Amino acid sequence: MRRLILLLIAIAALVFGAAWYAWNGAGPAQKPVAVTVPEGGTIRSAAGALEKAGAIASADRFLILSRIFGGDGVIRAGEYEVPKGASAHWIFDLLRSGKTLQRLITVPEGMPSILVYEKLMAIPVLTGTIPVPIEGGVLPDSYAYQKGESRAAVLKRMMTAMDKTVAALWAKRKPGLVVTTPQQAVTLAAIVEKETGVPSERRMVAGVYSNRLRIGMPLQADPTVIYPVTKGKPLGRRILQSELRADNGYNTYAKPGLPLGPIANPGRAAIAAVLDPAPTRALYFVADGKGGHVFADTLAEHNANVAKWYAIRRQRGEM
Repeated sequence: MRRLILLLIAIAALVFGAAWYAWNGAGPAQKPVAVTVPEGGTIRSAAGALEKAGAIASADRFLILSRIFGGDGVIRAGEYEVPKGASAHWIFDLLRSGKTLQRLITVPEGMPSILVYEKLMAIPVLTGTIPVPIEGGVLPDSYAYQKGESRAAVLKRMMTAMDKTVAALWAKRKPGLVVTTPQQAVTLAAIVEKETGVPSERRMVAGVYSNRLRIGMPLQADPTVIYPVTKGKPLGRRILQSELRADNGYNTYAKPGLPLGPIANPGRAAIAAVLDPAPTRALYFVADGKGGHVFADTLAEHNANVAKWYAIRRQRGEM
């Protein structure tokens, strides 16, 4: 009798050990796999999806093991990424954690709305169609989305973020600004965004353009000439003289003042710069050959800076 008991204990230990290993040992996934648990999904339906994706070897065995070792944990809906070789135990904990797969779309500072539209439309796991968003209405940032989500929902988050950001920055604006409405601030910020890629220069560029607006001097910003031609996409050639003369509401060479609207989606920093521009008397700036710009108060100083820039370009074989 004693031997029988010992044999049964040994058998039970072996069975438990095999079950423990099946629960905690490496799974069959040869690469990361994505598995979606729909709203209202059960552990049984999730097990079927896991088996189909190759994350587990057997849905029935996973269900048995989860009852033995998993307890009463409730799984959460969403899309999950199961790593290569993940154990059944690891997968079960993942489904209970709600740590769903993070898919991100990034809108860089200064991206025009036509490119935001194209980027959203190119994501195959999003659904539905959207119009090209209003220029200046999207806040550049990274946004999470889930498989099966509508493009309209993602775009709404982008636009809501811009509305909230502009409202918050406008409430803290410095007194005596040349821009008198939030929309004007976004319009000028889009030009600042396009005119410099150096973060430390944003307030100075905003100061130059604020000075020009204040005295009625044309902004003469090349990106505003290009925008009506390409809707913000790269021009791919030099600006034509006819384009510099075109009176289309955006060309800031043709007349003083702000263009009809934004020419891109400016980031938070550019908007903040316009609402707190650098205190400067500068009216001009030109490239310095090092990625930034050199600023000047007078036309004579500016012409000298332009001559230096042309000399640099000639040295580089660009002229």
